[in-house]
Amino acid sequence: MDLGLRDRACVVTGASGGIGRATAVALAGEGASVLLVGRRSEVLKEVCRGCSRAGGRAEPLAVDVTAVDAGERVLEACLERFGRIDALVNGAGTSAVRSLKQLTDAEWQAQWDLHVMAPMRLMRAAAPVMAERGWGRIVNVCSSSGKRPSSTNMAYSVTKAAELSLSRAFADLFAGQGVLVNSVSPGPVGGELWLAEGGLAEQQAQARGVSREEVLESTAARQPLGRLGTDEEIAAVIVFLCSEAASNVAGASWSVDGGAVPVII
Repeated sequence: MDLGLRDRACVVTGASGGIGRATAVALAGEGASVLLVGRRSEVLKEVCRGCSRAGGRAEPLAVDVTAVDAGERVLEACLERFGRIDALVNGAGTSAVRSLKQLTDAEWQAQWDLHVMAPMRLMRAAAPVMAERGWGRIVNVCSSSGKRPSSTNMAYSVTKAAELSLSRAFADLFAGQGVLVNSVSPGPVGGELWLAEGGLAEQQAQARGVSREEVLESTAARQPLGRLGTDEEIAAVIVFLCSEAASNVAGASWSVDGGAVPVII
């Protein structure tokens, strides 16, 4: 299927790893030009090479998306390098195992800045420019934890729920102008966040007094599919939502969680 993404200009935040990286490479594979946004410039250069091998063009931009001027800076860079902006994927995000007692005010604020204020500023900058052209796609990478709160990190769950609401609010505002805003809600994904040294699997193992392998096995067993998802599986849904084929999808929150959250909406 031709997704109509050839020569589209796309921005992906959190592009240095995980779902963001997989999304950038997948968009490049569809012939899109991709602005890779992240904090690790050397890693972004490596992702650029991966995008080139996939058949697309990519440019790195080292920016902290929580900066108050990040939205304007990212938009300016995209217009300067590609001459347009067609799609925005807000993929930057992170979590850690923290009980309510352990969570500090600073950690609550950091989660809010990353998962709510950062995507809001980027959408606030990009959506009106897309609307002027009458076409645009925005996908926010949320989480199943935003639909079913988790005590593993309450700040993460609460801010991801807020990001879901934010996505719907922007969708209602811009759908009539051809800018379609949607979100995806992954469940546990067997990527860097979970599997890297010191990642969520190890953190949960330490908190529960079990082995890392036991955490991964029990987490997989709780999913109806019986396994963790992959970065590429989430990226495939994001790329579809960025495409011409998703022309009748607006304000949706697509669960890409292997059936983890038992709801039908």
